[in-house]
Amino acid sequence: MKSFILMLVLLSVCLIAQNNPEKNDNIPHLKRQGSAFQLIVKGKPFLILGGETGNSSASDLKYMTKVWPNVVKMHLNTLVVPIYWELLEPKEGVFDYTLVDSIITSARQYNMKLVFLWFGTWKNSMSCYVPLWIKTDPQRFPRARQKDGKAEEILTAFNSTNRNADALAFAALMKHIKAFDEKEQTVVLVQVENEIGMIPDARDYCENAYDSFKAPVPDELVRYLTANKKSLHKQIYKLWEENGFKTLGNWEEIFGKSLETDEIFMAWNYAKYTNYVAEAGKTEYPLPMYVNAALIRPGYKPGQYPSAGPLPHLIDIWKAAAPKIDFLSPDIYFKNFAEWCEKYDIPAGQSAQNSNPLFIPEVGNDQSAANAFYAFAKHNAMGYSPFSIESLLNPENNQISKAYDVLSQLTPLIITNQGKSTMQGILLDSVNQKSRIIMGDYIFNVSHEYSWKYAPRSEGDNPRFGGMIIMVSPDEFYVAGRGVIVEFETNTNDNSFAGIGLMEGGNFVDGKWVPGLRMNGDQSHQGRHMDLPGNTYSIQKVKLYKYK
Repeated sequence: MKSFILMLVLLSVCLIAQNNPEKNDNIPHLKRQGSAFQLIVKGKPFLILGGETGNSSASDLKYMTKVWPNVVKMHLNTLVVPIYWELLEPKEGVFDYTLVDSIITSARQYNMKLVFLWFGTWKNSMSCYVPLWIKTDPQRFPRARQKDGKAEEILTAFNSTNRNADALAFAALMKHIKAFDEKEQTVVLVQVENEIGMIPDARDYCENAYDSFKAPVPDELVRYLTANKKSLHKQIYKLWEENGFKTLGNWEEIFGKSLETDEIFMAWNYAKYTNYVAEAGKTEYPLPMYVNAALIRPGYKPGQYPSAGPLPHLIDIWKAAAPKIDFLSPDIYFKNFAEWCEKYDIPAGQSAQNSNPLFIPEVGNDQSAANAFYAFAKHNAMGYSPFSIESLLNPENNQISKAYDVLSQLTPLIITNQGKSTMQGILLDSVNQKSRIIMGDYIFNVSHEYSWKYAPRSEGDNPRFGGMIIMVSPDEFYVAGRGVIVEFETNTNDNSFAGIGLMEGGNFVDGKWVPGLRMNGDQSHQGRHMDLPGNTYSIQKVKLYKYK
């Protein structure tokens, strides 16, 4: 009898697992630690020190043979690589996995993980990577239309044939990745579509889109708005408030007549489409999946930028419509890097549906790598990835290789401290030249190195410098980065002063700190401050004490 009951229990567990394919902790997945989410690969947290190839690079395997050795030299542990629908399914229903298999095999050879970018229906708004058999059959695969009726180089989101074809191809891809890679777990994340957005109008004016715009707002969205009313983004809240918080009506009746309403409408439908594609893929192999956003230039209005993508003011809409998408990510090319990080970092601990871990899949490769230190420490980022990584010169000695060398040493320490409020990021430039950071009983007064008259100048006026501070005990800290001067004071309100008990440079080797120079002389300005030089990235350890 006991054996029979045990068999029933085991059968029930198996059935539950089959009916909940995403609940699989044996493949890459997200796990919460404190206020952060971590990417777990083969049972261990994994921090992505990544780089994204140029859009066309991965289409040529011979070209890629030159890329792999160079990204290893830059200390990457992950390459972010497009998978092109037109090459995956050159004929309808006929799939060619040659490119996929070669990239995975090469990644393993170079001990590299992969993030795959699905260039499906949309890439930078346009449908440039859909197969030719779709592009040449607009009757079956209709396009979005401008207000004047002109057809766009964009497949409409308001057609199930478009959506189903994409979902079928994506599901085939994920099924193949599972068969080819589940054991090795080379592929750790998947991006669904790329920089979705409507342009040059704020919404699609094809016949189906027009009919949908005049139809009632879906109950699913209304329920979300009602349940999350107090935490809605201020723009969504204001539009809804100005129209009396209605729960019945079409899009203009609930949100008013405006470009903003047009964008909300498109965001809902883009997200529903993308969710359908993601769900089809996850049914085959439920890797973590995300969607990326092309950000807004200052002063631009919906339609002037790729509208309705997973932008900060539309996160509520995307979260409501696309529960199969694990997180939303910014592609950051603007100078206000810290501001965009803040908008996408929604810590765990708030509503589970509204939480959003920060992953930066694409960032300008001309930006300071100090951004990476800041994102990892301040926002518990899961990863950082400069675009067109193969175009950077001097792979053994450029800003990415120097920064990633230090970050790879710090990775175990970063992972241990994610979500625990024991890390802080530093980002300084011509606008923000000072930062005051409180950590436990101490205050770190951080200044741009060029504010110190004795600092050597190796770049122009006030380049972007920065780094991170990690507290490992109440009096002991590691500070890493470049170009920062740190002075210390106490945070104890007892008239005590902060003294430097020990300060040394060094490196982590196999996770263990190996001291180098003891910084108690000129390097600390005779005990006055810490100086991380601006000419490279480095790590220093400091032990503080209090005295009166």
